[in-house]
Amino acid sequence: MRLFAGSLLFIATISAIVYSCAHNPYAKTNKQYKKQAKQLAKNLQPVPNKLFLDSAIMPVYAVGTTNFDLRKPNFVIIHHTAQNSCEQTLKTFTLQRTKVSAHYVVCKDGTIHHMLNDYLRAWQAGVSKWGNFTDLNSSSIGIELDNNGSEPFPETQITSLIKLLDTLKRNYSIPTANFIGHSDIAPGRKVDPSAFFPWQTLSQRGFGLWYDTTAVVMPAYFNAPQALRIIGYNIKDTLAAIRSFKLHFIPQDTVAIRTLTDADKKILFDLSQRYQ
Repeated sequence: MRLFAGSLLFIATISAIVYSCAHNPYAKTNKQYKKQAKQLAKNLQPVPNKLFLDSAIMPVYAVGTTNFDLRKPNFVIIHHTAQNSCEQTLKTFTLQRTKVSAHYVVCKDGTIHHMLNDYLRAWQAGVSKWGNFTDLNSSSIGIELDNNGSEPFPETQITSLIKLLDTLKRNYSIPTANFIGHSDIAPGRKVDPSAFFPWQTLSQRGFGLWYDTTAVVMPAYFNAPQALRIIGYNIKDTLAAIRSFKLHFIPQDTVAIRTLTDADKKILFDLSQRYQ
C-alpha cells in the first residue's frame, strides 16, 4: 500500500512539473504584448505638460485634471476569419508584419481567445464608416469567428459568442443597435460575416436590431438610399450598400443581391424607423 501511495505521489509530482513546463507556442509574442502594453501605460502616467506651440502662451506649471477614465468601446464589429483554422488566425494576429488584429477570436469548438485588452485599439475595422463614425477601430471591439466564409457557424461557436456579447454589452453599456458586421461598415470591401451568420438569432438576444414588416405600409415618398444612410450605411456606392444591407438582413437572397424588391423595401423602411 505504501509503495502504491508513493507511486501515485511520484506520478502526480511528475505530472505537475510537466504541466507547469508545458510549452506555450505564443510565449514570445505574449512577451512582446506585455512590452508594448507597458510602454503605452508609461506614456499615460506623466501629467500632461509637453505641449509647445509657437506664438502661444505656455503655462509655467502643469495641471492635470482629476476627472477622467479610460475610453469605453461603443460598438462591436463581428467578422469571420476567412482562414482555415483557429490556430492559423492566432498565428496571423501574432505576426507583426500582418498589421491585423482583433480583441477576441472565437473558435469553432467555442473556445474564446481574448487577444487584446478591450480598452486598447485593435486593427480590425480598417477603412470604414458607420453613420458619422469614420474611425471604427477607435470606438469598437473586434470579434473574429473561425470560419472560412463558405460554411455554417457551429452552435457551440454561436453559444460562446452570445455569452461574450452579453458580457461586453453589460460591461460597456453598448447600445443594441451597435452590434454590426464588418460588411456593414465597409460596403464593397468586406463581406464578413457571411450569409450563414445568424443575425436574427443574435437580435432576439439583444445584439443588433431586426425587422417586423407585419403591419408596415410603404409611404409613396420612400427613398431607399436615404433609408440606408439612416441605418448607418455609407451610400457613396449605393449598390455596395444594398449588397451589405441584404447580406445582413436578407441573406437568403443570393440572386438579386444588389436590387431591392418591394418586400426588401418594406424591411428597409421598417429598419430605418428603428434606427432613428
